[in-house]
Amino acid sequence: MNDHAQFLATYGEVPVQRREVGQVSAARDRVAEEVPLALIYNGMPHVVMMASPADIEDFALGFSLSEAVIATPSELRAVETDRVGDGIAVYMDIDEKRALALESQRRNLTGRTGCGLCGAETIEQAVRHPARVGSGVRIAQRALESALAHLAERQELNAKTGAVHAAAWAMPDGELVAVREDIGRHNALDKMIGALAREGRSFEQGFALITSRASFEMAQKAATVGITLLAAISAPTGLAIRLAEETGLTLIGFARGRQCNVYTNPQRLIST
Repeated sequence: MNDHAQFLATYGEVPVQRREVGQVSAARDRVAEEVPLALIYNGMPHVVMMASPADIEDFALGFSLSEAVIATPSELRAVETDRVGDGIAVYMDIDEKRALALESQRRNLTGRTGCGLCGAETIEQAVRHPARVGSGVRIAQRALESALAHLAERQELNAKTGAVHAAAWAMPDGELVAVREDIGRHNALDKMIGALAREGRSFEQGFALITSRASFEMAQKAATVGITLLAAISAPTGLAIRLAEETGLTLIGFARGRQCNVYTNPQRLIST
């Protein structure tokens, strides 16, 4: 990756007028930045996503895997970035067979912040049906509680701005080994997936946490790469639950403190 890939700050400071209990004062506030990232495969423009300008190589690999553009990390042979106007162009070299398949279902679209299925041209492209996930691991509920308890302290950008989502990977004992943040919840998950894939970690040997709702797209991305347990701080959607049932994914919602709702495949969460 080019050294200038991270040339944009993830947050900035702006002047604000602060009002509290009738008092008005001048202050400065930290705000999260977002930039357009143009993803280009083998010279073919694919999508423009609004994202936080950090961990771009993780995002490129994670998006490519979770959207089934490639099947394995080795099929992404190179990533280069360049400054283009107000954004970043991400040039990816992928296996030629994958590029031909991508061209046959080509999408020209803009992915706005938080957009997971923006611009898919057909229902079949939008609602993919991933293969069933593997058996995965069984974890104790205390491991989930431990991971949740330590997640906030790893969300450095959100602590500064209060404006970004996080996706985290935890080991079976609850230890957090990867946390990625982004203005878009889908992007945060893709960045986390990419980080794990670059390290060669197995998606069956741990579980994922997200600080957002568990929408269909989030469940689809998780199942596509083989994640077996996805826990969300907020609620799941009906379609996400049905996809989780279909793929064997354990889907947990309202994971907060010592409480959670297990919507599908509860065998992976042990109540001890």
